Amino acid sequence: MAAKTILVVDDEPDIRFTVQEILADEGYDVSVAENAASARESREKLKPDLVLLDIWMPDEDGITVLKGWRDSGELEFPVVMMSGHGTVETAVEATRMGAVDFIEKPLSLQKLLMTVDRSLRNWDQPANNPELKPTERLQPLELVGQSTYMRALREQVERLANTDAAVMLIGPSGSLKHELAQHIHLSADADAPFVVLSGDMLDDRTAAAELLGSEYDGQRHSGLLEQANGGTLFLQDFIDLPMVAQRLLNTALERAEFQALGSTQQRSLSLRIIASSNEDPLLAVSSGRLLEDLYYRLNVVPIQTLGLNEHREDIPALVESISSVEAEKEGLSYRHFNVATQNKLRNHDWRGNVLELRSLVKRLLILGEGSEVSTDEIDAALVMPAGESSNLQDDLMRLPLHLPLREARAEFERTYLARQLAEVGGRMGDLASRIGMERTHLYRKMRSLGIDTRRERE
Repeated sequence: MAAKTILVVDDEPDIRFTVQEILADEGYDVSVAENAASARESREKLKPDLVLLDIWMPDEDGITVLKGWRDSGELEFPVVMMSGHGTVETAVEATRMGAVDFIEKPLSLQKLLMTVDRSLRNWDQPANNPELKPTERLQPLELVGQSTYMRALREQVERLANTDAAVMLIGPSGSLKHELAQHIHLSADADAPFVVLSGDMLDDRTAAAELLGSEYDGQRHSGLLEQANGGTLFLQDFIDLPMVAQRLLNTALERAEFQALGSTQQRSLSLRIIASSNEDPLLAVSSGRLLEDLYYRLNVVPIQTLGLNEHREDIPALVESISSVEAEKEGLSYRHFNVATQNKLRNHDWRGNVLELRSLVKRLLILGEGSEVSTDEIDAALVMPAGESSNLQDDLMRLPLHLPLREARAEFERTYLARQLAEVGGRMGDLASRIGMERTHLYRKMRSLGIDTRRERE
């Protein structure tokens, strides 16, 4: 399938470059324009699948450009507006002119990627089926293993199949919370929508439009509640939701209905909420970060997920399942893990939990040879790829230890991340999974350290 073409229109060179780099990392074909005139010219040449359009530009504002495309019948693609001075009124005006969404600067990576993906998917839906809801194709890792813990998880999924009770998943990063949420959803209705919302994707100014949707001048934007209606809304890291979003969500759940901005119609709401967090939500309630009413509304069925070190006996079954799934998904050759290699894995300290295990197994399938994984491969993979150890040690020995702590730490991070980036071939998604760092923070860290992510992809 050909890559989607995205046009980024912004008068600030740093923003054009950053957004182009991020979207290119995700596989999109990205072009840029610095002003309204250039945007019109690029639209003619490129026929883009989506346009990210800045509102405030020196020659002509983005709203005027958008209105011109709409009035001339040239708005044949979704437009997402960007602004560093956004207000609810600005977002509403952009929606009235035909924009499908609005994001605020400074840009959140997760929100940018979510908005682009959702806008493209919604636009591609058949025009005669406006109620078709976007959902990700679910292929969760199986909850395999015979530990008391894994058997209990499977039993809980079965019990939840015939209910729509809210579920709260609390546990460390990489401990199958996302996979468990998918299994709970699939056990009830595999054909219903499964919509994911990460807590840091919303802000106070745009939370209402994102959650409730909007309707102005015949232009309709489906909010997350409508998209998930009849299915599941998975609130990932829900404690990070801004307070405005928490109050709107709590009210909608309490009344079992919601009303889109600009609409006079109340829509009934029937969905399951699954919320997850790495933090203790009661501490968040006591500190004022989490609305107490919302906590109790979501905490109907609490499930504690465990780190992989607490159920090591499941590692052989998980390795077998991961190997089969990844080999089929990526078109790789299946490789067998014998008892010796399984024991190596069982005795490792899994700080990244199942997510770390999955990344390791996938790396062994990609880089290894032969039908069976050796213990030497395991040893090398658990430290770093063969041939890199001495190079990295040399790099670390050259660190200027006479520097103040902050500067020395920056030098270490620069060396560490540059080396890790090279080892994954410049793929930022793989790097984030490998080092256990959320991509929004990873991009910010790489830029602050002056690491060129493009060089490793060339």
